[in-house]
Amino acid sequence: QVQLVESGGGLVQAGGSLRLSCVASGRTFNNYMMAWFRQAPGKAREFVAASSWAGTTIYYAEPVKGRFTISRDNAKNTLYLQMNSLKLEDKAVYYCTGRTRSRSSYFGVSDYDYWGQGTQVTVSS
Repeated sequence: QVQLVESGGGLVQAGGSLRLSCVASGRTFNNYMMAWFRQAPGKAREFVAASSWAGTTIYYAEPVKGRFTISRDNAKNTLYLQMNSLKLEDKAVYYCTGRTRSRSSYFGVSDYDYWGQGTQVTVSS
């Protein structure tokens, strides 16, 4: 059994910050990519950021570059997403995801195997 649980979402004004956390239990995700996706109402789930186990390979979607930071604390089985300078368009449900086998792609929903329930991020003006 694999479980991913996100937390840290909430309501924040534009320009503010939030830190999302994702705690993994069950099968370890060590040595495999983990990622954050988000989905706004009426829109497809989109890639946000991904990180390798050691954090040596990191990717960001263009809309969040320079504002969001992904990191991992493997001793705590936790993935983080630090979100700064939040914009109205960042409002979405944010999902943590991982995989248990090697793959050559990092940016699609189908590239990952396990998903959390999501945490709501609301940005107000």
